Amino acid sequence: MKARFSAACRLLPAAFCFLASGFWILPPARADKKLTEDDRIEILRGLLSEYATVKAALPRSKDPLPFDSNGTWDKQKWNEANQKNGPAARVGDLVQITKLTIEGDKILFEINGGMKGKGSWKDHISLGMGGTTSPISSGQNSNAPGGTNIALRFNQPIPPLKAADIKKMLAPVLDFEKETATENYVEKLPEPIQNAIKANKAIEGMDREMVVMALGKPRHKERNTDKDGTEIEDWIYGDPPGKITFVTFANSKVIRIKEAYADIGGSTAPSLPVK
Repeated sequence: MKARFSAACRLLPAAFCFLASGFWILPPARADKKLTEDDRIEILRGLLSEYATVKAALPRSKDPLPFDSNGTWDKQKWNEANQKNGPAARVGDLVQITKLTIEGDKILFEINGGMKGKGSWKDHISLGMGGTTSPISSGQNSNAPGGTNIALRFNQPIPPLKAADIKKMLAPVLDFEKETATENYVEKLPEPIQNAIKANKAIEGMDREMVVMALGKPRHKERNTDKDGTEIEDWIYGDPPGKITFVTFANSKVIRIKEAYADIGGSTAPSLPVK
């Protein structure tokens, strides 16, 4: 009888076998729960281009700063990156997720365009505007606040989860809840500016904060003084050979937007309607 039972056990799943000792052999906990394609799409929609308020200083780093899904991070590594490259954002700064990559056991976040390496081919390219030319990159190793990268590590295949779950994991360093206040602020703006921000476009009449909400932080800035002595500041977005957008400020307001493809002439964005 015992021999027949043993033979039967070899043919049946372990969960159905009863040992003489009186205990069931249970199968291991399910390990097949993985992130689905629908989960990935929801995460991308819920986090890409989202703004957050910085709660712990972010150092500039080309290599993703490690941050564990349990809400802890290696503060010594972050401090070393800060000493080497300077700050990307300080406590209270508003930052934006500009790229998101989901890998097997981690999610990579590019913040404010990431940290671009020096010595790029862009150092040798100049773009023209208003009869003058300026390089896309200043060629300097600037430690001014800018972008960085963060790796949210799970140390196992990423389980099914939503964008809201990830925001809670990142809560010790990034506060996404304050974005609600930003949305309320946008809703109080003139309708043309609201529409432009939602469409990720800049228009004349915006201030710097509105432009950051619409386009994020610029890749490069240039300051000049016109013939009347007014200080002009150009914010440059995009990389050649793609579309380059120039946003020109005077007295803290956008006075002109120009789009061009490298040295090819561009078009100027429409002015803000006058009410």
